[in-house]
Amino acid sequence: MRKYAAFVALAAMTSACGLGGAEETSVADKRSLVIGVKADQPMLGFKRGDTYEGYDVDVALYVAKKLGVPRSRVTFKTTPSSVREAELRAGNVDMIFATYSITAKRKTQVTFAGPYYVPHQDTLVRADDTSINNVRDLKGKRLCEVKGSNSWRRVIEERKIDATRVQVGTYGACMDALAAGRLDAVSTDDLILAGFAVGRPVKIINAPFTDEKYGVGLRKGDLEGCEAVNRALIEMYQEGEATRLLTRWFGKSGLKLTPSVPQFEGCS
Repeated sequence: MRKYAAFVALAAMTSACGLGGAEETSVADKRSLVIGVKADQPMLGFKRGDTYEGYDVDVALYVAKKLGVPRSRVTFKTTPSSVREAELRAGNVDMIFATYSITAKRKTQVTFAGPYYVPHQDTLVRADDTSINNVRDLKGKRLCEVKGSNSWRRVIEERKIDATRVQVGTYGACMDALAAGRLDAVSTDDLILAGFAVGRPVKIINAPFTDEKYGVGLRKGDLEGCEAVNRALIEMYQEGEATRLLTRWFGKSGLKLTPSVPQFEGCS
């Protein structure tokens, strides 16, 4: 009897510690969700008072609803680029919708659903700057490098443009440094740039040079959750919700929007 009781206790402990326990539960099975988003990216993920708003926020709420989690049981958490993988590993967030581009390196640490949208990398400069008209013109210029973001790599490492990196913590800090003359250009996804351009004396040069894939970050190995999120994203496009949300947030930006179902990466 003692051996049986010990076995039952051990089995219960094992179940609670990583084999189907709370911290290992798929997002497909959760009754409430903590979702990581940006707090400083206008029109994508922006915190106004105690409320988060933007395209990424609305997509996250749509997916959560399809997973059976209403708005009242969704908590948003500010998740800068530099801590996204760590927040998922620690279980501090269940999903991340934060302009999170899918890359081969990140896929070794994160399971990605989606992508839910494919923007293009472009460049933003001061409105009176006529010296930068394409990515090659960034040679010798001071380029913003956001910690945890890959955008600067697309310029300096992939295209071998000899720009000078100016490291900051967030894209909001990029904009402050650009306005103060501490750097010459900010190059990243056009949706991010469009949000920051509103009301500022800046311009997007409209010379895109990459395709980015915004994925939904999940705990590594949550394949069930990944498949459930992908089903929700397909429905978002089929129901016309993707078009409605893109138009709501970026319809007046002048960007060419592509509201068609992206080709999914596959869950791994």
